[in-house]
Amino acid sequence: MILAYLPSPARGVWWLGPFPIRAYALCIITGIVVAIWLTRRRWAARGGDPEDILDIALWVVPFGVIGGRLYHVITDPELYFGPGRDPVKAFAIWDGGLGIWGAVVLGGIGAWIACRRRGIDVWDLGDAIAPGLALAQAIGRWGNYFNQELFGGPSGLPWALRIDEAHRPADTASIALYHPTFLYESLWDIGVAVFLLWIDKRRKLSRGRLCAIYVAAYTVGRAGVEALRVDHANHFLGLRLNDWTALIVFLVALAFLLRPSQKRRPAEDTAAGEQLSPVETESH
Repeated sequence: MILAYLPSPARGVWWLGPFPIRAYALCIITGIVVAIWLTRRRWAARGGDPEDILDIALWVVPFGVIGGRLYHVITDPELYFGPGRDPVKAFAIWDGGLGIWGAVVLGGIGAWIACRRRGIDVWDLGDAIAPGLALAQAIGRWGNYFNQELFGGPSGLPWALRIDEAHRPADTASIALYHPTFLYESLWDIGVAVFLLWIDKRRKLSRGRLCAIYVAAYTVGRAGVEALRVDHANHFLGLRLNDWTALIVFLVALAFLLRPSQKRRPAEDTAAGEQLSPVETESH
């Protein structure tokens, strides 16, 4: 007998006159604001100009949103193209559907462009922004809660999520309670952010390693969440495409972490000091 469960929100959209205020968008925006706030503080603590982060965000955010949507549409084209489908819905980001993998790749390109414009090492930025990215993902996942999407299989646990009948899979339409995978991933991301902040204070990591730890840790948690989800997904060799992407990204991050640390000799640091930004002259 189920004594407790998590209720789904009564609505995910509020109207301000003719304008819709969507909870999904609010969650994404809140995550971005938190990430910028934390990264500005971390960047300033490293001797950088906090205004750098605002300038970089103007490149990273739109690139990331476009990349996230492109990944979703490319990996699930049958949702938008073909008989009975409406291709225009491929642009309806507010209905959900932002792939983190595409957001990271295209957002990373935007960051690289912005860093080049301001003479900043992109790996320094990656180390500064990593905890903020994890928190942004933790907050953004609550958008899935309001949209009643991307949940797991049926569950009898006390924290199971009640899904309205209109959002349930056809083969389990009579079942009301499911794993709240949005919550699992959100909690994992918070844990990753806390771990990154902790290790950054206690270890002097070489450039880029904190960012790689974030990537590796996130992919491990994401693989666990993917194993529970029952939403539509294309498969390859028995695994969801997101599982393959997570595996490849994890291996790349692991290879980066296992490579020998590249550190300058003190003499080289002194000779190059005038050519580097304040952030670049620090030991990481």
